[in-house]
Amino acid sequence: MCGIVGVASATPVNQLIYDALLLLQHRGQDAAGIVTQLDRKFFMHKAKGMVRDVFRTRNMRALPGNCGLGQVRYPTAGNAFSEEEAQPFYVNAPFGLVLVHNGNLTNAKVLKAELFSNDHRHINTESDSEVLLNVLAHELEKTTRGLPLAPQDVFAAVRGVNQRIKGSYAVIALIAGHGLLAFRDPHGIRPLCMGRSKDGTVMLASESVALEGTMHQFERDVAPGEAVFIDLQGQVHTAMCAEGAQLSPCIFEYVYLARPDSTMDGISVYQARLNLGETLAKRVISTVPPNEIDVVIPIPESSRPSAMQLAQLLGIPYREGFVKNRYVGRTFIMPGQGVRKKSVRQKLNVITSEFKGRNVLLVDDSIVRGTTSREIVQMARDAGANKVYMASAAPPVRFPNVYGIDMPTPEELVAHGRSLEEVRQLIGCDALIYQDVDAMKSAVAQARISQGEPIKTFDASCFDGVYVTGDVSADDIVRINENRLKVEEGDVDNSRLALPNASE
Repeated sequence: MCGIVGVASATPVNQLIYDALLLLQHRGQDAAGIVTQLDRKFFMHKAKGMVRDVFRTRNMRALPGNCGLGQVRYPTAGNAFSEEEAQPFYVNAPFGLVLVHNGNLTNAKVLKAELFSNDHRHINTESDSEVLLNVLAHELEKTTRGLPLAPQDVFAAVRGVNQRIKGSYAVIALIAGHGLLAFRDPHGIRPLCMGRSKDGTVMLASESVALEGTMHQFERDVAPGEAVFIDLQGQVHTAMCAEGAQLSPCIFEYVYLARPDSTMDGISVYQARLNLGETLAKRVISTVPPNEIDVVIPIPESSRPSAMQLAQLLGIPYREGFVKNRYVGRTFIMPGQGVRKKSVRQKLNVITSEFKGRNVLLVDDSIVRGTTSREIVQMARDAGANKVYMASAAPPVRFPNVYGIDMPTPEELVAHGRSLEEVRQLIGCDALIYQDVDAMKSAVAQARISQGEPIKTFDASCFDGVYVTGDVSADDIVRINENRLKVEEGDVDNSRLALPNASE
């Protein structure tokens, strides 16, 4: 999972891209990169780390130009410790191409072999984004063959890309001397939207919050299968470049990943989480009588809207019982050392008075590995809680995600192959309440605040095992997980994707 942004303007864009990446920092803290273009020359800086650490004044001064793009990265495959796998990626032919990508290609291995044997292109990293860049470069070369590049040529190349690659992808690319290109996979699994400022600057970004926070007016989401090309004169060209495109966005974006102040594909993320709390309340009532619950406490941060709505509907006091230490980041790793484990207790501290002598209902957005949930339940007991109930605003996570979220292998998922009672015993709570899959889909769909056709399908593969691209087999999942970033039981916040909550 990553956050991407692209800008075409009549004025320098380096600061604008930097500001947008800060607003997308919740989508990735592993690495950051910006590339700009001036007089057909690219200027790039990228490195591991947070945006504020990667870019200093000297780096920003070295990024001139009126168009550019950037990315914040959270690795799901490849080598997370390699500086070379930070994006953007660059290839010098045709024209000169640089690209940022959010998502995951499910047929990257096959494509890599094709690029070597048929297209005669070299891939130098383990990143599927470099594979995607080279497929785009090859298709562009086929459509132009030395002729001047026109928008219809760009769209023909994107059609070729869509026919070859499988999986999820939201892409923004710069074509040297020609303009900015953005496109989205035919299912719209990963988000991408577009906006404009009063001075005519056009911005494309993963979430609407990046537009609004940089004084751009949100215009619309890029449609699934659509390509947008902005030439150097600022003219916007669009075309549908995939047959049978149907919007099926990743539902985990609304449950956990996106910021609550974002609107994605017409759905308010905040309203979706309120709705999830409402439907979860009905599940709680059927499991634990409300008069046996003294207080509802969220597990920070993104579960708060669901917990508040649930507490209001049940008529139970809502309280903050955990305080998050925002300054505990990723563990620093010295060469030759293994990953140093950190307790959840270094990231969360309890307010003892909210637990002592009470029956508490803890509300989380999701439960993935279960290690964090188990420790949080124990923290509540250590603080003096009489009983600890646990409710998840999402259904049981039973299947891996192959579309760009670092979801563990089936064996690491606490709900995979286990009954509700078995999961409850592992977590150590007195009662465990999960959201229903159909109720989750309905709750998110009903959070639509814009006009237009309602979303009929979501990618909810980690909950229901249905992969919307229709090309994912059990063997594919095994192969994809071979390249997944390896983690150990007890590593920092593994059950919550090792990411800070989206509200931060």
